Amino acid sequence: MRGLNRTNQLGAGVRAIIIAAGQGTRLRPFTDDRPKCMVEIAGVPMLHHQMRALRANGVEEFVIIRGYLGDRIRPDRPEGVSFVDNLHFAEHNILMSLFSAGPELVGDCIVAYADIVYHPDAVRALLHCEAPGALIVDERWSAAYAGRTDHPISEAELCLVERSHHGKHRYIQQVGKQVGPEGALGEFIGLCRLRGPLVARLWGEYLAAEARGRDVPLCAAKSLYRAYFTDLLNTAISHGESLAAVTIQGRWREIDTVQDLERAHAIVTW
Repeated sequence: MRGLNRTNQLGAGVRAIIIAAGQGTRLRPFTDDRPKCMVEIAGVPMLHHQMRALRANGVEEFVIIRGYLGDRIRPDRPEGVSFVDNLHFAEHNILMSLFSAGPELVGDCIVAYADIVYHPDAVRALLHCEAPGALIVDERWSAAYAGRTDHPISEAELCLVERSHHGKHRYIQQVGKQVGPEGALGEFIGLCRLRGPLVARLWGEYLAAEARGRDVPLCAAKSLYRAYFTDLLNTAISHGESLAAVTIQGRWREIDTVQDLERAHAIVTW
């Protein structure tokens, strides 16, 4: 029991920021009347799966960035939950949606895409990692793409890492859709932990990009408006930031299409 209590305390003081502003057009008709994160898997909304996994590891503070049908987002429990409204969700991609959190994006944070579900062990592994930043990377990623015709491998946010370990960790060299499967360690699942000093430096990177102009390219993105979170992470890596790859072996799913949803009902059993 004492060991369980220590596990549950891991997330104390860590804020979870869940990016849930997107329209989920590829999940229609399931998103015609609800935001993507409220679509159910095995009778439970995606958002509730996530919050349960986070709470199981002691995370009790949540910031949900909402946009499309945002007033219909219902957390499993209201305690510790606050909302940020991205009024420009139809124009923004995921990076600008994240930074619309403003002063809520500060301190020790877990950042999560809203269209994923994962085993609580993934959160536990993040919280045990001592690196400035850590990304969950699935080494068994290719298994999930067998028969996944509506979301091909070209859309996977794959990771290249250093060939050798530095201390306990292997650090990421590049992450995103531009990384091909050859030589990739695995897929970034859309779940990461960023310690406070790194969050502050990422704000500096973001504000510098904004000062250059929202129509100016950022990394692989044609503009800041269309940039992914991984574009900012790659920019930070190129400037010397250290992001560790924390590996898992499956036990998660991204729900981007109707096909993904149909397959997830049978897979998500935890």
